[in-house]
Amino acid sequence: MTEPLLLLQSVADTAGAYRAFPLIGSRAAIWIAAQVHLMFAAFVLGVPMFAVITEAVGIFSKDARYKERYDQLSHEFTRLLLVAYSATAIWGAVLTFLLTTLYPRFWNHMAEIFHLSMWVYVSLFFVESFTLYLYYYGWERWKHGRAKIVHLGLGILLNVFGTTVMLIANGWLTYMMSPPKSETPATLPSEVKLWEALFNATWMPINIHRLIANAVFGGSIVAAYAAYRFLAAKTDEERARYDWMGYVGNLIAISTLIILPFAGYWLGREIYQYNQQMGITMMGGFMSWLWILQAFLIGVLFLAGNYYLWLGMGRIPGAERYRP
Repeated sequence: MTEPLLLLQSVADTAGAYRAFPLIGSRAAIWIAAQVHLMFAAFVLGVPMFAVITEAVGIFSKDARYKERYDQLSHEFTRLLLVAYSATAIWGAVLTFLLTTLYPRFWNHMAEIFHLSMWVYVSLFFVESFTLYLYYYGWERWKHGRAKIVHLGLGILLNVFGTTVMLIANGWLTYMMSPPKSETPATLPSEVKLWEALFNATWMPINIHRLIANAVFGGSIVAAYAAYRFLAAKTDEERARYDWMGYVGNLIAISTLIILPFAGYWLGREIYQYNQQMGITMMGGFMSWLWILQAFLIGVLFLAGNYYLWLGMGRIPGAERYRP
C-alpha cells in the first residue's frame, strides 16, 4: 500500500517546487553562484597546504637566511587568504539562499538526508575561521622558539578542518550525481542512511581530484598575484622577492597539474561504472564540446606554466646550462 502512495506523491503536481530567476533563469543563477563559490573555496583550501609546508621548511632550515625568507613567503601566502575567505563565505551564503528559494523541494530532500552533516559542516566552518585568524594574526607573537612550533600546529589544524569541510560538501555534491543504487525515485529521504548517501560511487574520486585541483588553482593564483606585485614593485629587493614567490607558486601548480589528469581518469572510470549512459552523455553527447575546450585549456596551462619556469631559469645562478 505504501509504494503506490509514494508513487502518486512523486508524480503529483510540483507547483511551487521550482521557481524562476529573472533574465538568466534558475539553473544559470545556481551555476554562477556555485562556480564563483567553488573558485574562492579552491583557493582557500589550496593555499594553506603550501603555506604550512613553506613555514615548516623555514623552521627546520639550518640557514638563518632561509628561515626568514621562507617565513616571509608563508606569511605572504596567508595574507591572501583573508579576503578570499570572506568572499567564499559570502558566495556560499548566496548559493544557499538561491537553493532554498528557487528549489525548495530539492533542498528539503537534501536537508532531510544530510541534516546531521550540515550541522557538522557549519560548526567546522566557524572553527576553521577562528583557526585562520589565530594563525594569521598570531604570526609575529608566535615567531620564535617553541611558540613557532605551536603556530605551525595551528596551520596543520587549519588544513585538517578545511579538508574535512570539503569532504562533507563533496558528499552532498556526489549524492546528486550518483545516489546509492538501492535508492529508487519512490524512496523517502528518511529511508536513506547518511553514510550510504555520503559514501557513494563518485565521492572518493571527487575528493582526490578536488584536493589536487585546489593545490593547482592556489599555486596559479599565487603566481599571478606575485607577477602583479613584481610589476608594481619599486625596488630590486621587492622584485627579487616577488619573482621568487611567483616561481614557487608556479612550480607548485605545475607539479600538481601533472598528476591531476590521473585523478580525473579515475573519476571518469567510476562514472562509467556507475552509469554508462551518464558517462556517454557527458563526454560524447551534448556536453562533449566542453571536454574539448577543457583539453585545449589544459594544454595552454602546461605550455604557459612551463614557459614561465623556463624564463625563470635564466635568473637562477647555475641553471643556465639547463635552458637549451
